[in-house]
Amino acid sequence: MAGDGSFTKTETVVLLAGGDPVVEGLRSMLPEGATVVAADSGLEQAARLGLTVAVVVGDFDSVDLAALADAERAGVAVERHPAAKDHTDLELAVLTAERLGAKRVVVVGGWGGRIDHALANLLVLAAPRYAALHLEAVGTGGRVVAVHDRAELTGAPGDLVTLLAVGGPAHGVTTRGLQYPLRGETLEPGATRGVSNVLLEQRATVELTSGALLAILPIPEVV
Repeated sequence: MAGDGSFTKTETVVLLAGGDPVVEGLRSMLPEGATVVAADSGLEQAARLGLTVAVVVGDFDSVDLAALADAERAGVAVERHPAAKDHTDLELAVLTAERLGAKRVVVVGGWGGRIDHALANLLVLAAPRYAALHLEAVGTGGRVVAVHDRAELTGAPGDLVTLLAVGGPAHGVTTRGLQYPLRGETLEPGATRGVSNVLLEQRATVELTSGALLAILPIPEVV
């Protein structure tokens, strides 16, 4: 790792992963003033969005090595990992965000190219290990918000919302602002009860007493 290994603490991290084309207008969806962490070729995604990277992490099997060298010369902290490792580059970047003190992490990309990586990275969002983080993701296929206790969902009236239980049953699921309300119900993994609900207004809430959900929404039309 370049530098002394010390970072400024931050509450919000934008995490750039590779594998997806940059959606036009995506930058307008990202929080201002966030620290930017790139996972491997996410370094190039950050450049396309005009974002300044603080840390880049990975085994660097897909990044442009010239771009990586330029970033290191510019003072970007670089965390190198072997190709034979126990985590995807995206999860390594989530761990870095956690170490930075983040409370909210917005993941961009990481869905394209390989279905195994896409599925594994989505499951990372709902992992109990990261329940203390507000983890969400945005990519060409839509937006995903991890729900461990309560989350607010935003969009346009009429947008589809799918709620999927992961890792075990999600108990006590209660929704407000959706066309088909759930009132203290249980959603089971592998069941489709939570598929294709509908936003009634611009905001809705989802709460649960135990377990984890992935809430999936479309990209806003303004993008």
